[in-house]
Amino acid sequence: MSTTVVLETSLAGLPVRRGKVRDIYDLGNQLLLVSTDRISAFDWVLPSGIPDKGRVLTQIAAFWFDLLKEPNHLITTDVDMMDLPEDADRQSLAGRSTLCRTTEVVPIECVVRGYLAGSGWKEYQASGTVCGIQLPDGLVESDRLPEPIFTPSTKAATGHDENISFERTVEIVGSAMAEQLKSRSLDIFRRGCEYAEQRGMTIADTKFEFGQIDDELILIDEVLTPDSSRFWPTDLYEPGHSQPSYDKQFVRDWLSATDWDKNSPPPALPDDVVARTREKYVEAYERLTGKTFEV
Repeated sequence: MSTTVVLETSLAGLPVRRGKVRDIYDLGNQLLLVSTDRISAFDWVLPSGIPDKGRVLTQIAAFWFDLLKEPNHLITTDVDMMDLPEDADRQSLAGRSTLCRTTEVVPIECVVRGYLAGSGWKEYQASGTVCGIQLPDGLVESDRLPEPIFTPSTKAATGHDENISFERTVEIVGSAMAEQLKSRSLDIFRRGCEYAEQRGMTIADTKFEFGQIDDELILIDEVLTPDSSRFWPTDLYEPGHSQPSYDKQFVRDWLSATDWDKNSPPPALPDDVVARTREKYVEAYERLTGKTFEV
């Protein structure tokens, strides 16, 4: 296993905005997105990273951009094709960097849910709804919904995104844009699910982001990765309880079992939790793409 964990990146002289797990460099009319190996949980960036996580996510997203053939922001993920500063450490950037077009970001998180899980399951237990959408009675945790539902949210600069109604989405971006976001998101989700099922994986839910260039709506950010989606192994699917997943569930479970109060800096992760989490990310890549992950 790789022992290198990239928690920070640096390109001298370039403006940078650091997210929880990604660094975004402004190249003028282009952006360089660098997926680090940082990992977040419960709104905290943890002091431990997951080796190769950034490379896995970058390569999964690139795979989907190519497979889906959706208009998108991707220019290249090949660092040798990027116009970077001469002193840039291309080796550390390789596999985890995406050069993309700059867009006017649509301020809506386009969430699609196909199964009853996570916060949706909690809301359903309380009110029989998910994000205000009435669902049939008698559903159990992880049940497949009668049809996928579009549950948008606002994009929060800090803290949690806020779930909003479709009517509120119309107020924010207009009727035509809201309808396009909904139809595009549901269509991409459907096609992604059809492919993933062939690879023995179920996509329970996901979120998409869109931007505009000259009035063209294009897919941006990441798409159908373990950090933006809930992936389950299809052969182990069993409604009525939570499902094993290809993401950072090992991290959440370990943190929840400690005495950490979630209000102070989190503890470092044990080596076995780091290793098992990395295995899940790599397995997701290999099952989706049919390729062996290479560092």
